[in-house]
Amino acid sequence: MTLQEAQGNVDQWIKTTGVRYFSELTNMAILTEEVGEVARLMSRTYGDQSFKETDNKKQLSDELADVLWVLICIANQTGVDLTEALQRNFEKKNTRDARRHQQNEKLR
Repeated sequence: MTLQEAQGNVDQWIKTTGVRYFSELTNMAILTEEVGEVARLMSRTYGDQSFKETDNKKQLSDELADVLWVLICIANQTGVDLTEALQRNFEKKNTRDARRHQQNEKLR
């Protein structure tokens, strides 16, 4: 699935099953919540925290998909084409950061 297809699929689901988009501010709060869930799982899987019983069935792939879903919602409702935005971001990084990371001694 391309980003464009994902944006269309999310939009279709929201308009048919989800009734309507939550407000942009509500979606920003939901995005923050979902990123927190990713952080919680990462800290338990790769960090020093132990799992709680309620965390045992959580899957990183599912939590990341939740983040992507809400991010797509925000893009859709604010008129952002994620395909174009990501392409521009690659161009920016290839120009601005072309040698930056290669010259970073901390990464060697």
